[in-house]
Amino acid sequence: MVLMIDAQVAGISGDMLLSALVNIGASKSKVMDGVYTSENYLKGSKIQKMDFGKIIKHGTEATKLFLDVKEETHERKGIEIQDCILQTSDKIGLSEKAKVFAKESIRSLIMAESKIHGEPVESVHFHEASSIDTVVDIIGSAIALDDLKFFSEEIVATPVSVGGGTLNFSHGITSNPASAILEIFSHSDIIVSGGMAKEELTTPTGASLLVNLADRCSEFYPPMKIKSIGYGAGTKDYEGFPNVLKIVRGEQTHQLEQDSVQIIETNVDDISGEVIGQMIDKLISIGAKDVTVTQAITKKSRPTNLVSVICDLSNLNDMINTIIAETGTLGVRVRTSNRYIVPRTIISIPITIQGKNFTVQCKVAKNNKEMKNFKVEANDIKLISETLGISFIDANALIITEVRQKLHLK
Repeated sequence: MVLMIDAQVAGISGDMLLSALVNIGASKSKVMDGVYTSENYLKGSKIQKMDFGKIIKHGTEATKLFLDVKEETHERKGIEIQDCILQTSDKIGLSEKAKVFAKESIRSLIMAESKIHGEPVESVHFHEASSIDTVVDIIGSAIALDDLKFFSEEIVATPVSVGGGTLNFSHGITSNPASAILEIFSHSDIIVSGGMAKEELTTPTGASLLVNLADRCSEFYPPMKIKSIGYGAGTKDYEGFPNVLKIVRGEQTHQLEQDSVQIIETNVDDISGEVIGQMIDKLISIGAKDVTVTQAITKKSRPTNLVSVICDLSNLNDMINTIIAETGTLGVRVRTSNRYIVPRTIISIPITIQGKNFTVQCKVAKNNKEMKNFKVEANDIKLISETLGISFIDANALIITEVRQKLHLK
């Protein structure tokens, strides 16, 4: 099963995620009982009222968290909120996965504030996140995810709308997204975009929950049979779209994984083979998944080389800068491509060839239980070839024979 967290229109906040989880089937009573327990570990905070109800947001019916709290303080150290979450997690008997999720979510918030303000973790103060609201969002979501058994499923996030414009917070006026949100997302593979509102669409708590929950980010839904849908409403109302987080649970229709990659292309017709070779080596060294050079004919019937590079979004700028620096091209084309890949794992196999010991890395499909199909890493074959003074082809044949014996394959 796979769970899609669809935040590409309205972004995500802690209460939106919690509400969507209740909407899709999490026990409201379990969530509320667990959340009320947290009052015992956060002095000066009182939950006056908590409930979940149905609401219409721009034509979409969704579940909304209704929360009324009384706070005696408007500023707390981050570690106070963290301690409350940890103690509550232990008291209510969350699973280990849920405890780790809750712990890492609040840690992401604290670490972001520490980095931004240049303060040690122990000294970080929360202002907007100092309320028990933050505990409710994190503990409540952990309980709901545990209740639904979602921690055992693959969780995929769409790109996240963060909004635009400016916002007022404890330190004055800042551009949106705020520094805390940027810092939290900078340590993940989540893609962000502006969205359709000049307001804050994604909150720091929502960002922290998402980066610690999603296994990967994809611009596309994986092929799946829809089983259930949850809609979680935010507080604000916007023109043109519902302020609703959508989560979709489905059964994947095949064993392939889906992701997206960036494809960079440019035509070069005035450089030598040596330059192209150097460019390829540099691109691979900085993380290109693949580099292809194809001969073609362009304007005025001139022969050219079409350079095509496949990379992750996180490497895009480095790839573009390297291509321009190495080839002198005046421009590149970039597009996003969806792809399906066979899930794979890498195993280390110790082998002995001609009396010498080596360890080779083999790439094996995860659904290939008998491991009949594997591929030895080319760098390992090259090393053994050079060490033994034999050809690459001969080294590969000897390695495959040894690996098959180690894995007891015929």
